[in-house]
Amino acid sequence: MFGGPFPTCIPVPDIDRTRYLLIIGANPVISHGSLMTMPDAPGRLKAVVERGGKVVVIDPRRTETARIATEHQFIRPGTDAAFLLAIVHTLFDEGLVKLGAAEGLVDGLESVKAAVREFTPESAAGFCGIAAPVIRRIAREFAAAESAACYGRLGTCVQEFGTLASWGCDLVNLLTGNLDRPGGVMFTTPAAPLDILSKGKGFRIGRWKSRVSGQPEVSGMIPSSTMGEEILTPGDGQVRAMVLLMTNPVRSAANSAQLEQAFASLDFLVAVDFYINETTRHAHIILPTPSPAEEPNYEIGLYSLSVRNVAKWSWPVESRTDCPHAWEVFSQLSARLMGAGALPARDFDDFVFRQLAEGAVAKAKSWPGLTVEEVIAELGGSFGPERIVEMLLRIGSYGDGFGRRPDGLTLAKVKAAAHGIDLGPLRPRLREILNTQSGMIELSAPLFLNDLGRLRARMSAQACGDMVLIGRRDLRCSNSFMHNLPALVKGRDRCTLQVSRHDAGRIGLADGSSARVTSRVGSVIAPVEVTEDLMPGVVSLPHGWGHDVEESRLSVAKAHAGVNTNFLTDDRAYDQASGTSVLFGTPVTIEPFARPGRAEAATVSPEAGAK
Repeated sequence: MFGGPFPTCIPVPDIDRTRYLLIIGANPVISHGSLMTMPDAPGRLKAVVERGGKVVVIDPRRTETARIATEHQFIRPGTDAAFLLAIVHTLFDEGLVKLGAAEGLVDGLESVKAAVREFTPESAAGFCGIAAPVIRRIAREFAAAESAACYGRLGTCVQEFGTLASWGCDLVNLLTGNLDRPGGVMFTTPAAPLDILSKGKGFRIGRWKSRVSGQPEVSGMIPSSTMGEEILTPGDGQVRAMVLLMTNPVRSAANSAQLEQAFASLDFLVAVDFYINETTRHAHIILPTPSPAEEPNYEIGLYSLSVRNVAKWSWPVESRTDCPHAWEVFSQLSARLMGAGALPARDFDDFVFRQLAEGAVAKAKSWPGLTVEEVIAELGGSFGPERIVEMLLRIGSYGDGFGRRPDGLTLAKVKAAAHGIDLGPLRPRLREILNTQSGMIELSAPLFLNDLGRLRARMSAQACGDMVLIGRRDLRCSNSFMHNLPALVKGRDRCTLQVSRHDAGRIGLADGSSARVTSRVGSVIAPVEVTEDLMPGVVSLPHGWGHDVEESRLSVAKAHAGVNTNFLTDDRAYDQASGTSVLFGTPVTIEPFARPGRAEAATVSPEAGAK
């Protein structure tokens, strides 16, 4: 819609000034605002209500965010696009559309109006589980608010209609005049702008397709769910070697049983990691790096998605000299892959920096007379990522322009501010951000319109009656690597199968009993937690668990092994528009599993047998 590159073109809620916050499939109290970087998420959400505003959460689970919201509505997983397009329909139908800052910058408005004509609240209600009058009321409230922001995250993205749901969020914001508006959704002005390193206009999907199942490319990448098939399927282009950069796909990607087989079959696997986990145990070589606590850091990506413009340098808690920094390992790997392994490390770093500096200076229109040679000479004493960050800080909107604005930012000034530098609230900058080929906001791109037929067909079929599985995150255990830290896994068991009281009674499950959960690709046995926080027809398991592999060396995680939900997620399930893997909304069957004593986590898979 806005062009590229990511993350520059992602508008984030201006949460500190909004009066109405609509949250769909997101839990910022736990995530701290994924694609909406902020400290003290609970405090900021409560502040919306305290100043007379409203927070409405749409989610199949009564999340930690929903508990402090003004209103919560259950929604069936995978139906968010229908709900959002019904809101858009209402905006057109009731004459509530106003473009605000987007006036004169929109292409395809009439096409969108025609496309959503069939998506009435009445047609969406039975599909998504939210009554038509409620959908209309939320649309009216959002349009009437002094300022409003619609925010969706994993629940709207990693599902069957993730592209249409994400489009729907942007449409709701834009068509109510809340795009690029204080209190609406706005674009950050990062101190170290990444977009200055990018080239070209627009953002295209599907320039090529994956070899086996034909999933579309996005920014040079294909979905994680294609890994297994790309490794295991013979033929030209079969993947036989991989480099892993601090990741654990055998536990974090769909169909773990298939991935276990795939990674075990590779001819060569290199892991850059300090953990021997369920995936890196297959590595032929492990290149260890310091832990995050031992490395300095500037959050160059997260500050491009922050609810305020900020800059902060994080110093290492402790330092070590017996291990190269992660960036040095990546740099040396890159040099060898580029055929430049014979170059001294400093020479290769100089080569890379010059390429980046040439692109940055060419786009740095605010600093007349600035040359690549001047930048290189000024920063000749630094090395690695620090040199890149300093260049971006000094060329950016708040920078000193290499002496042209003496009171501007430099890396030294940022380092000297122990708690960071607050550069102020988000400011309107839509015209600066727009980077499409047409120079307009592309509301009705074929990517969106061509997928509406698939959604209409699914809505006509209505819900099939299957139970569906969703994930969930816990503040202390939101990713698999956190499970090996004693302070984060102590206390109650967090890896439970949450089931609504209604479904527990219907199936014959009791709190603390065990249940067998089965999908197309596998089956797990998990301890049951009966809760009022789930809508009927939905069950929930947290992701990243299943630390029951003998060869891994995660001693703390093994003691709290849990159940691997990705033995259930389906590697063949995709959002067809973008190729995104479907991780929320997996059809499953649930049945009691009786055995003496307290239930233990167990995993059963057609391919891998019992775990």
